[in-house]
Amino acid sequence: MPSGGLGWSPRGPGGYRIWDNGGRRWWGDLYGLCPDDLLAELNGQADQARIVALMKRYRAQKR
Repeated sequence: MPSGGLGWSPRGPGGYRIWDNGGRRWWGDLYGLCPDDLLAELNGQADQARIVALMKRYRAQKR
């Protein structure tokens, strides 16, 4: 995971979750699948506004 930012990490057999290195805690929802565009953003520019927008989109799809 990148230092000082956000990272994407497997959480056992249940799925994936985002780790906030700055806050030292898990952030957001637990995802069963690893969304490719969210993963690319986390590993690329890590634009916070884009990450939040992607998470809102995936959260809405879970409902």
